[in-house]
Amino acid sequence: MDLREKGPDIMTDNTTVSDLVRTYFSAFFSQDRKVLEEGLSEDFTFTSLRDDHISKAMFFERCFPGSDQFRAAHIEQLFTQGNEAFVRYRAELKDGTAFRNTEFIRIEGNKLKEVDVYFGATITKHEPSHGEQAHLSDER
Repeated sequence: MDLREKGPDIMTDNTTVSDLVRTYFSAFFSQDRKVLEEGLSEDFTFTSLRDDHISKAMFFERCFPGSDQFRAAHIEQLFTQGNEAFVRYRAELKDGTAFRNTEFIRIEGNKLKEVDVYFGATITKHEPSHGEQAHLSDER
């Protein structure tokens, strides 16, 4: 995964918030259920346009099975403050569909307590990532 980090980061039991976020993304997109189960708090909630504060059990029932549809995912920006993070990532499905999403993540006790997903638009053509855009504008 392409990882960029900005903003202050705290330590929670020798692990930074950004480390926990990276672990969550890596486990989800590689379908590592064991790592996810260990990394989500027992009172974990997941919210998206389709899910309203669903539980950890419901997350594994409704959301986790879809992780097998992803070909790739790249974190483009990761901002942390205290025990919270905003992540913008680009994902590509096995059918070639690409999109960007943003997630707000709250950590408590070295585990993810809350994830709120904000769906982005489908990307229909190659759009340079944030880093590529900066590089391209330098060449002009």
